[in-house]
Amino acid sequence: MTGEIKKNTLRIGTSGYSFADWVGPFYPKGTEKGKMLDYYCGFFSTVEINSTYYRIMHPRVSWNIVNKTPEDFDFMVKLHASMTHSRDATPEQWDQYGKMLEPFKESRKLAGLLAQFPYSFKPSEPAVRYVEELNERTGSVTLAVEFRYDEWYDEGILRRLSGDGMALVSVDLPGLPHLPPPVPVGGSPFGYLRMHGRNTARWWEGGPLRYDYTYSDQELAAWFPAIDRLGEGSGTVFVMFNNCHFGQAVRDAIRLKELFTGEEK
Repeated sequence: MTGEIKKNTLRIGTSGYSFADWVGPFYPKGTEKGKMLDYYCGFFSTVEINSTYYRIMHPRVSWNIVNKTPEDFDFMVKLHASMTHSRDATPEQWDQYGKMLEPFKESRKLAGLLAQFPYSFKPSEPAVRYVEELNERTGSVTLAVEFRYDEWYDEGILRRLSGDGMALVSVDLPGLPHLPPPVPVGGSPFGYLRMHGRNTARWWEGGPLRYDYTYSDQELAAWFPAIDRLGEGSGTVFVMFNNCHFGQAVRDAIRLKELFTGEEK
């Protein structure tokens, strides 16, 4: 079984690319950190910049990243932790974040911004308003929102947020209490699916072992109808693998592409 949406509109990538434990499993031995993106671009045409959750980059670093990528490459850039987790970002942090984004915008390679909210962030009217205000603050760049608590998957809330132009993120997570179900949500202005792995035993411990998981072909193929559904409106779906432990994300991303397009090697 293969997917139905056009091959060039399925944007498959990983949540980050600069990992020391990918040297060997993915990057050739001896690959320097500064050469990882060059190699990554030989396999993928999109990536999430997750390091911005921890630290806002200087614009010079942004330019360096942008200039390593081909014309048809694009980025999803994660919001800083102060904007989604502690929710106390200062005007200075917002200013720094905006300057960091300029190279991505000027190169026309910024596909969107990712707001990943924590499990502890639960829906309420003030919480929904905060997400709406965050969307207003990010301006003309599409804000993709991911929730880790299942009560956000209320039809009214999701309709309200998507009506404001936000992209809703579908998730693949372990089947644990109150984690969102593996169902497609959103699809406009583009579809967005994040694959986090299903490591039930390690999930609540946190840390890198939370994402220690390899998907089976059957688990990947089970998402094909949802991917097609997410692409019905805009025709574009981003699928990002976050099971980054020891290069499993790249293996699964490459395998999904092979299975979805029917172009197995």
